[in-house]
This record gives sequence, C-alpha cells and structure tokens, in this order.
Amino acid sequence: MSDQHDRLSTDRRTLMTGVAAAAAAGSFLTPGVAGASAADLAAIRKAVEADKADAIKRLQEWIALPTVAAEGLNVNEGPAYMAKIAKEAGFQTAEIIPTDGVDGVFATLDVGAKRWIGVYFMYDVKQYDPKEWSSPPLEGKLVEKAPFGTVMVGRGATNSKGGQITLLNALRAMRAVGKKPPVNIALICEGEEEIASPHFRQIATHPKVLPVLQKCEGIYVPGPAQDRTTGEVSFTLGAKGPVELQLTVDGSKTGIGPKADIHSSEKGRIDSPIWRLVQALATLTTPDGNTPTLDGFMDKVRPLTPREKELIAQLAKKTNEEAIKQAYGNKAWINNMTYEQSIERLLSQPTINIQGLIGGYTGPGGKTVLPSKAEAKLEIRMVPNQTYAETVKQVRAHLDKRGFQDVAVNISGGYDPTETAEDASVVQAALAAYKKMGIPVTLSPRSAGSWPGSLFTQPPVSKPAIHYGVGFGSGAHAPDEFIVIDSANPKVAGYVDATMAQAQFLYALAEMK
Repeated sequence: MSDQHDRLSTDRRTLMTGVAAAAAAGSFLTPGVAGASAADLAAIRKAVEADKADAIKRLQEWIALPTVAAEGLNVNEGPAYMAKIAKEAGFQTAEIIPTDGVDGVFATLDVGAKRWIGVYFMYDVKQYDPKEWSSPPLEGKLVEKAPFGTVMVGRGATNSKGGQITLLNALRAMRAVGKKPPVNIALICEGEEEIASPHFRQIATHPKVLPVLQKCEGIYVPGPAQDRTTGEVSFTLGAKGPVELQLTVDGSKTGIGPKADIHSSEKGRIDSPIWRLVQALATLTTPDGNTPTLDGFMDKVRPLTPREKELIAQLAKKTNEEAIKQAYGNKAWINNMTYEQSIERLLSQPTINIQGLIGGYTGPGGKTVLPSKAEAKLEIRMVPNQTYAETVKQVRAHLDKRGFQDVAVNISGGYDPTETAEDASVVQAALAAYKKMGIPVTLSPRSAGSWPGSLFTQPPVSKPAIHYGVGFGSGAHAPDEFIVIDSANPKVAGYVDATMAQAQFLYALAEMK
C-alpha cells in the first residue's frame, strides 16, 4: 500500500552548515561522489537542466494516463506505456510480464558493470474524484503553492510517478552526455500496488525476472523523502505488511436475513445482516478499536530490539509532535501516551482498521427498511514475525469459532512485513550518497505504511529493499496531490536536484566495497 510514500512532513533539526553553503553557492547538491568526477556530474547536471521542460511534459503525459486497478481503468494501457518510457530512458529490454491480474513490466539495462541494482516501480494510482480537486487531477498542472514553491498537482504526482521519473530522467541525461550508468539496472514494475499487490509474486518469480533480481545488490524505490522544512530524510529499514479484505453479510446468499430490503417492522422476527456484521466486527478488537483481539494474531508480534528503541528515541527528539498533531487534528495519542511511546506503538504494533462501511439507507432523514446486505472494508497491518498467510487463516477461524459462518471473507491482497538490515550494501550506499549531498538522515526501524518489499527481502529473491530519494511531495491518496518542481526552500530539492540525487546513488553503489 503506497501510504509508505506519503510521510508526514514535520519540523526537524536544522541542516548542517555544508548544505547551507552549497545552497548559497547556487547548487543544492555538491558533486564529488566517489567514482564520478566533478566534470562528469557537472555535465550530467547540465543535461538534466536542459531537459527540464521536456521532463515536466513527460511527467504530465504519464499522469494523464492513470491505471486504477480497483476500477479496471487502463489496465492494458498502463503496462504498455511503462514499457515504452523504460525503453525511451535507455533500457535495452522492456517486456510485459503477464499475471492473473494487471500485467507487470520487467526491463533491463546491462552496461557490463560489476554490480546490478533492482528498481521497483508502481504505475497504478489511487482512485480520485475530480470534484474534490482544485485543478484537474489528470492535468499535472504547475501551480505556485506556499510555502513549497512551484509544484505539479495531479494523481500520481508524488505517489509515485514523480519520484520514479527522476531516475528515468537521470538515465536520459547520462546517455545525452555519453556516460553509461555505473551499475546495471533491473526495473520491475507492477500495476496493482494500490490494491495490495495480489499478483506481484507472479512478476517477481517469473523465470525471466527472478534470476536477474537474484544478481542484484538489492532493490530500491525512488521517491521524495525530505522533510518540508529542514530537508532531512527519514530513512526506513522496513515496513508493515497489509492484508486487504472485505467482510460481507448477504441475506440472499445465507438465508440469515432477507433476500432483499424489506420493511423494518419485520426486524421483530428476521435477522439483520447489518447487525450481524457489526457484531462480527466488534470481536476483532478491544472495545476502543485500538488493540486486535483476533485469535492468535498477537502471539507472534516481535518486540522492538534495543537498537530499534534507540532509533525511535532519536526520531522522537528530532520530530515535532505538535506539528503532527496540528496536521492530523488529534489532541492526544491513544491512552494519553507520550510522543515517544506513540512512535513505539505506531511502529511496533499491528492494527485492524475499518476503511469503510456499506449498507442500508444513507439518504436524508430515516427510512423504515431492514437492509439485506452489509459490507465492511478493512485492512490489517502486520509487524515482523506475523505473516500474511497465517493472518488470513486466523480471520476465518476467528469468525467461525464465534458463530459467524454467514460472514463472507474476501481477501483482495496483501503481503508480509518488510525488514532490511542496517548494514546492507544498498543502505550504506544510500547513506553515503546522502552524506555526500550534505543531507542529514534519521533512521527509522520501519514505516507504519506498507509496500511489497517482502517479495524482495524473503526467498526466493532474498535481497535488501529500501526507499531512496530527495525532494518533497504530499497528498498521496488525497485530493490535490502534488510534488515540488521548483523549491522555495533551499534545503529541499526541486526537480533538477531530485534527478541528480538518483545519479549520485548509482555512483555511490558502484563504489561500495
């Protein structure tokens, strides 16, 4: 689930003096990553700057073609377009990988380098309602937005096309100045991330894909990761795993309740599907909804390690609690926890959330009806040592044990939690690149959001997986989603610097020992 890409921006400590000096000199990024001469980076940067207007148009064209897996929108056009822009960026091969759902894309750029790096893209986006947007969601309009500067507004701008295209544009710039990437690149793409990647395993384990992924140092996701104020990066070493599901009670299928909506006076002798669903939902958590009570679910929750607690303590010191509360509108944390305790709970505890409820009459006033059907849309978020497969079994067994055999369970997607070791080569390369750019980093044990990194970190791929990038964007899954193109804050990267950061990472990885 791409909420991993929509981190809340909060005030953090001021950037180190070197960044301010670089900004004052007119360049956010300072050339000098090992393996790339200053002249090489200067030439690449010049090509990025020259290509900027066309690059903006390419992003706008991509935004104009939304793939919405949940609605079946552009599910054929999306992978075809993804393959097209990969080849245009220099990938020698770009093949559509068939699945039982939305097809994926696998592309390779083999320059004969010593190392391979895998890159994960998603080309699907979340649903959108144009009436809720201040500008058309598929236009990619450039607007001035204080305090950020010039931003591009559009569905997929920050989640995740805007960040992904910076890598493609960096490769274009290298090719324009006659420079080969310092590493070989394997690009794996899916069109179902927003519905919890139900068929991504078919792509990752495809016989044309798996052997290449197994050669990679790791897999990374390009995207904006800076704080909106300080420019500091929050670097996560993992993510929770989701189970997307729907619970339904349908009288027409079970005989418990009416087969169609009837007059409410019959409630005296006929079961209500809505009440059945409400009672079933109430068994899944404690009365406040905050702690799962699903049978056996909490038994395998792995406690935080001393190092993870240390990272959380650092995170609490460097982030602004009041800014987060103001952004979300909450006045207190669960059980009046301290800020540090709230972060510990956020990152260490699984959750069961109700996304929405459907059923019955929802118009003005009331209506004397006994509805025949009700549905709840939920997601379960898991932490290390919990698994998707076991959780799915637990849901069905839990309901059956309590007499809710009439509650249908539809599992629509999900995967295990993701963990990557702090000493992994891709982590160290990313940290080295950030250091060379003068950008401070705060490590976090994991994101409270989700992405299908476990398909990489677990067998048969068994490689570390991370997010990396600079820049800022916001509004993923919400109206007026945007990404910064020209930053008003010298501490936060705009388009050119975000593109150059992708080149910096590739060079840093090439030089890892």
